Formats: sequence, structure tokens, C-alpha cells
Amino acid sequence: MELAKIENLLEKYFEAETSIQEEATLQEFFAQDEVPEHLKQYKEMFNFFSNSSLETSNRSIQLTKESKRTISIKWLSIAAMLVFFIGIYSVYQQNEAEKEEARLAYMETQKALDLISQSLNKGTGAIAHLDNFNKGTDAMAQLRTFESTQKRIFNQ
Repeated sequence: MELAKIENLLEKYFEAETSIQEEATLQEFFAQDEVPEHLKQYKEMFNFFSNSSLETSNRSIQLTKESKRTISIKWLSIAAMLVFFIGIYSVYQQNEAEKEEARLAYMETQKALDLISQSLNKGTGAIAHLDNFNKGTDAMAQLRTFESTQKRIFNQ
């Protein structure tokens, strides 16, 4: 086999671009007893790969079914999460309902205060007429002062 071809295959191998047939060619080359000196370092690696692929295990693996306790713990955890989320949702809904009640109470209070304001404004108009009445009584008080002064002057 050509040495240049093997070197090219090695470059492709280390860049992970080789096919299965090319890797088999490399393993076949490094399985030989005679390998060029500058490629001996790769011989051990390919021999290791060849030997490790032949290894098998005699150990049996027992697959166990899940116990009823494990299954019940899973269902209990799912049920607990469900209860938790329902609880959070109900608290949120209750909070939203309280906000809505507070908003309605605020609007009713606004309406009541507007009604009171309108009534007070009507009363202020009536009070404005009282101001004219006060001017009249002040004028009458001045007339009484004038009258009392006149009586003093003429009665004496």
C-alpha cells in the first residue's frame, strides 16, 4: 500500500472526514508488523481500537419495574402541583374581584360627591342674594344713625 495514501487517510481521520472503509484500511495497515518509523506512534492507537472493539461484557442487566410506591409518589407530586396552581389562580381571581369592588366604590363615591357639589352650588346662589340683603340692612343701619342724629339735633 502506498505510504502517501496512508498519510492522507491519517489526515482525513484526524479531521473526522474518513468513511468506514477508509478507517478499515487504516486499521488493516497498522495491524501489520512492519510500519514505517514515523507512523509507529499511531500503531498502538489503532491496535487499541481493534482490541477494545472485541471486548464484551458477560454481566447481565436487570431491568426493574417501577414499584407502586414510586408511581404513587409521582401522582402525588402531580396532584400537589395541580392544587398549588389552582390555589394561586383562586387568590389571583379574589384579588382581581377586590380591585373591581374598590373601583366601583370609588366611582359611586365620585357620583355622591358630584351630587353634593351641585347642591352646594345651588345654595351658594341663594347666599349671593343674602349679600344684597346685608347691603340693605347696612344702609338701614346708616339711616338709623342719621335719624338718631337728626332727633338729637331737633329735639334739643
